[in-house]
Formats: sequence, structure tokens, C-alpha cells
Amino acid sequence: IFTITNNCPYTIWPGTLAGAGTPALPTTGFQLDSGQAVKLTSVPGWSGRIWARTGCTFDATGIGKCQTGDCGGRLECDGNGAAPPTSLFEITIGQGDQQDYYDVSMVDGYNLPMLVLPRGVYGKSACNATGCVTDINR
Repeated sequence: IFTITNNCPYTIWPGTLAGAGTPALPTTGFQLDSGQAVKLTSVPGWSGRIWARTGCTFDATGIGKCQTGDCGGRLECDGNGAAPPTSLFEITIGQGDQQDYYDVSMVDGYNLPMLVLPRGVYGKSACNATGCVTDINR
């Protein structure tokens, strides 16, 4: 379960993209107001990316655009990745008690601070937080 929390003082529009061979998450794009959180359920073996878009406007049919992180001009990204510059959370979830692999990447640029705080379920070792919590655009 991914819990996405908007700690920004403004609205963001998270986007998701499943890796090859894994199913899309229950939503591939949505609005998240300041202070709100949403939970998205994935499956063992899932891999993909999650990012936040900013400065978005969409019409009633979900057509529009974002200033950063746009994914094809739609609210639901539907298999489209983020247009740079965008801070990315990337993950491959292990199956059973296999390890998960995750990072916060700036390879596609930077648009927002992002922090990932994983919670382990098997108790074998602590999970490490990762991210960039400072606005590096300043």
C-alpha cells in the first residue's frame, strides 16, 4: 500500500506509471489538496514510478495540462510518464519476503521535495528513508 501525502501548501496532482509487465495502480492520476492523503494498493512484484505534478488545470473530461510533471495532457496518465523536470519515486516490490528496491530520483530533473518513508512488514531490518526534502530550486 502506497500512502501519498501532500505536505505542500498547495494542490498537487500525483501521477503513477507501472513498469513493464505489472498492472496499473487503481488510479494513474488524481488531485491531492494540501494536507490530504490517499492510499493506493499495489500487488507483489509491482514496479513503477510515482510523481507529483504542479500547476495543473483539467476540464470535466480530464483533459488539460500541468506546469511540471505533465503526462500527456490528461488527469489520468494512462501509461504516459512524466515530462521533465520531475522528481520521481521509483520502486520494485519484492514478492514474499524478498527485498524491495526503491529510490527518489532526480534523473528527470526536480520539481518538488519528496520523502519516502517505507514501513517493513517482515521485521528483518529497518527500512531506510530516502528523498530530497529541501527545495533545491532555491
